[in-house]
Amino acid sequence: MAASVESRRFTTVNGVVRFPPMIKPPLPSPNLDDSDSSSSDDEENDYVSTLRALVHKSNAELEPSILDARDDGTSDSWVYRNASMVRLTGKHPFNAEAPLPRLMHHGFITPVPLHYVRNHGPVPKSHWEDWTIEITGLVNKPVRLTMEGLVREFPSREFPVTLVCAGNRRREQNMVRQSIGFNWGSAGVSTSVWRGVPLRHVLRRCGIMSRGKGALHVWFEGEEDLPGGGGSKYGTSIKREVAMDPSRDIILAYMQNGEVLKPDHGYPWRVIMPGFIGGRMVKWLRKIVVSSKECDSHYHYKDNRVLPSHVDAELANEEGWWYKPEYIINELNNSVITTPCHEEILPINSWTTQRPYTFERLCILRRWKESDTCCDNIGQWINLAGVRVEPSRKAKQIWKVLVLVLLVIGGGGA
Repeated sequence: MAASVESRRFTTVNGVVRFPPMIKPPLPSPNLDDSDSSSSDDEENDYVSTLRALVHKSNAELEPSILDARDDGTSDSWVYRNASMVRLTGKHPFNAEAPLPRLMHHGFITPVPLHYVRNHGPVPKSHWEDWTIEITGLVNKPVRLTMEGLVREFPSREFPVTLVCAGNRRREQNMVRQSIGFNWGSAGVSTSVWRGVPLRHVLRRCGIMSRGKGALHVWFEGEEDLPGGGGSKYGTSIKREVAMDPSRDIILAYMQNGEVLKPDHGYPWRVIMPGFIGGRMVKWLRKIVVSSKECDSHYHYKDNRVLPSHVDAELANEEGWWYKPEYIINELNNSVITTPCHEEILPINSWTTQRPYTFERLCILRRWKESDTCCDNIGQWINLAGVRVEPSRKAKQIWKVLVLVLLVIGGGGA
């Protein structure tokens, strides 16, 4: 279920205003989706309270972000970041994930400073008051919208969404066979409470044309200038029916965990698509184009593809494998056992064999079936429990299993 959260007051942290001072926080918007019309006020209030409590809990034991010395001499030297983030591509650009134990420690909602970051280049310096989004192409009323106009004129939705990088756990893949991607660990996944304007309402206001008139794809283009393809913007696209589907909950987001987006996460606006990989959720959004064709950006075709094992980058370029639609990645099912952690040693003695040990598994975009890990010749697990908030298709799931060490010693397998 998605729900709006009532407005809050925001303060200043590290010199960054948590809500732009030139406008007031938007008031809660009426829910315009038929799918939610039967929800009672009490249910919605409970949902809002639960989200607030989860965000508050996730921010506990979190140190302030800093101007990291590792960014000195780069175009990102002005961006505040958490010093514990594991950097994956050297000094610049910034691509990072949280240490996996820390990600698990903070629970269902990831604190913004620990949310994984995938940047292809420098972080744009953006200003709310002069930022606009152009909507053009196969629409009857092309328009350039201001930030204040988007917030004031359209309803907002707020709900938890899990973002996962298409390269999550690529380090293990590269150990078997080197790919052209860098070594993501298992923490390229994070869940936040996102607030934004439904994309379909914006497209309707602009008069998106019908499929019969060629309106088949919706493009998104970011602000940054990147080297790919000889120089281009970061861009991608989705099908029209996906963009206009109310069950998809695609939003143009401007808040994350109750705060205005941070620079690394797309301030002032980014796309959020529940159920899609992070590579489709364009940050620093500048342009939306309705077209008869897929986006022609270098990054739409040369990123986020899985090709057959016999196809290397050279063959893909020669034979046009990048452009075959069957090899695009839009969704990612992924999971990892987080406890026991890598190289953890479990002592076997009279104390540990009489007490349960907790196995934890982080699952992305799917449920964990008991049959996945059940002990074959011992019987069932002692207990199986998931997170208490139903994450549905929008979020990660953290599962725990308690198993007696004595059962494992006795011959059961996990």
